[in-house]
Amino acid sequence: MKSIAYFVTPHGFGHATRASAVMAALQCRHPDLCCEIFTQAPRWLFAESLPGPFCYHEIYSDVGLAQFDALNVDLESTLARLNQLIPFAPALIEDLSKRVQQAGCEMIFCDIAPLGIAVAQRVGIPSVVVENFTWDWIYEGYVHLSPRLRPYVDWMAEQFAATSIHIQTEPVCRRGPAWWPTDLTVAPVARALRTPAHEIRQHLAIPNGVSLILVTMGGMDWRHSRLDRLEEMAPVHFLFTGGDTQGEIPHNVHFLGRDSGFYHPDLVAASDAVVGKLGYSTVAEVYHAGIPYGYIPRAHFRESAVLADFIHARMGGLPIAEEQFTDGSWVDSIPALLALRPHPRQPINGADQIAAFVSN
Repeated sequence: MKSIAYFVTPHGFGHATRASAVMAALQCRHPDLCCEIFTQAPRWLFAESLPGPFCYHEIYSDVGLAQFDALNVDLESTLARLNQLIPFAPALIEDLSKRVQQAGCEMIFCDIAPLGIAVAQRVGIPSVVVENFTWDWIYEGYVHLSPRLRPYVDWMAEQFAATSIHIQTEPVCRRGPAWWPTDLTVAPVARALRTPAHEIRQHLAIPNGVSLILVTMGGMDWRHSRLDRLEEMAPVHFLFTGGDTQGEIPHNVHFLGRDSGFYHPDLVAASDAVVGKLGYSTVAEVYHAGIPYGYIPRAHFRESAVLADFIHARMGGLPIAEEQFTDGSWVDSIPALLALRPHPRQPINGADQIAAFVSN
């Protein structure tokens, strides 16, 4: 295997980090493998994640869901964007097919952008979908709020059914339906760790013996407020990744930019708990780190219930309402969160399982 293409939805950072984990695992098996990445997810995320060569093609690969912020969906904008992209323009498929052929790609992976499936069909090479949900299933959960999504539910289902290889990653939202059987189900997929926890804490100037809570909204915009409440929790320290703030920042609060140079899985593993938006990549990283998760569910988003069930069955965590996160009262849950008994670290990474499967 010398070259593959990977079409990644730009919806949040979770799909890009999962795709990065799979590509990194493949490059560990095939050091010369070049990954042709088609997405609007930021290039730096792949640059910090992949050990081998890649080419970045900035294209509008997928609509996903338009959002007002990290927790709230904009259905009207979603519909407008779907109308612009779907059905795919023949000129777009032709252009992307030429790029894939010129790069000598032998296979196209999709997480979870169906555009890659259409290109694979045009080129005549296998397509691999890696998912714990697909957009037809997500859109179906919003049809009662916006019936105009129904045609896109049906269209998406038809596209995904044309996949050559179907891989599902735990926590799975919908077990492979009869019209789209699953070829492989794997453990949660997360990027591998690099730097020991004590070194990360030293670089962040976190004092020895104090608890560190990582606060993340999964790469989505969010304005953090009521930071004054966090000062009440000293000596506990809080580390925020991304987002804006207002007001004075207490001495026990640290902020990192999205491209700070710190590798997010290492930040998770160096923490004593995580608080943030409920999303796949955060669940996977917290799962492998073996620490508690104070999660913020997303209203009407079907994946949330599945992820929450997985946390309570296989991990340790407690829910934090959006209102609590906004008004600062979530701080009252910190003692209970830190008191949760950590679960054992899990040795099996789904990325390695996927790499082994497609390499055979």
